[in-house]
Amino acid sequence: MVRIRGRIGDWPVDLTLELDAEDWAQLAQHVALAPTASTPAPELKADAGDALWQTALQLVRDAGQVEGPKLMAQLTALAGGEAAGKRLLVRLRHCAQIRMETGADAPIYHWQG
Repeated sequence: MVRIRGRIGDWPVDLTLELDAEDWAQLAQHVALAPTASTPAPELKADAGDALWQTALQLVRDAGQVEGPKLMAQLTALAGGEAAGKRLLVRLRHCAQIRMETGADAPIYHWQG
């Protein structure tokens, strides 16, 4: 039995497939199981990481001050993913040129350069 749960847009999906041994055997005939070598994730070059960091600093420098959610959205787009964007945000939080203050609804990042 295979159960698939999740969402497609606003629609909830809960799908159960029941296969007997004959169905599994027939399915196995159509699926070629070849061993796959795991490919390592491409490593970022040091200069690519530095360029990304410099661009993140430039975002705050150009704005003068920016709210956390807006900055997070910009960093996510810049870095190509939410996890990488969060790493940049944490790095900005601890940067000497950035001062973070607690705003009414969200933190505000200020350029101190």
